[in-house]
Amino acid sequence: MQDSPDHDAAGSPPWFDPAVLAATGGGLGRIPLAPGTFGAAAGVIVSLAVAAAQFPPVAEAAVIVAINLAGIPICTAAARRLGRGTDPGAIVYDEMASLPLGLLAVPAAARSTLPEAAALLLAAFLLHRVFDIAKPFPCRQLEHLPAGLGIMADDWGAALWMAVILTVCRWSGWV
Repeated sequence: MQDSPDHDAAGSPPWFDPAVLAATGGGLGRIPLAPGTFGAAAGVIVSLAVAAAQFPPVAEAAVIVAINLAGIPICTAAARRLGRGTDPGAIVYDEMASLPLGLLAVPAAARSTLPEAAALLLAAFLLHRVFDIAKPFPCRQLEHLPAGLGIMADDWGAALWMAVILTVCRWSGWV
C-alpha cells in the first residue's frame, strides 16, 4: 500500500489523527467488542460533565447541540481517514454526543438527586443502545445521509426515540 495522508507507511489507520482520535472517543472505538456500547457509556459521562457545569437550561442545550453539530465534520474526516465504509464501527462520537442530546427532554430537576439521576442515566443508556441497534424509523433512513451527517443523524433518531420513551416514563412516574 502506498503512503497516503490517510494511512501510515505500514498501511495502518492514523489512530492519532485529531479527527480520528475525537471520533473514536480517545480510542474507545478501538475496543473490539461492542464499541458503540462504550461510546454510549461515554455519552453518560458527557451528560454528567455538562450537568456538573450547572449551565442554565438554554446554555446546556446550546453546548450539547454544538457538540452534536461538531460531530458532522469530525466524523466525516475520521470516516475518510479510516477508510472503512460510510460508518466505521470505531467511530463512537455519534453515541457519545447523541445520548446527552436525548436527555435534554428530561428536566434538570429530574436529574438532581443521585438515585433518580442514576436510574434515569441507566434507562437512557439502555434505551439509546436498543434504538441505535434496532434502528426504528427514521433511524435506518437517516444513516443514508452523506458522510458525517449520516453517521450522526441515525443516532439523533435513536436519541429522539429515547427522549420520547423517557418523557412517557416521567409522565407515568416510572423514572
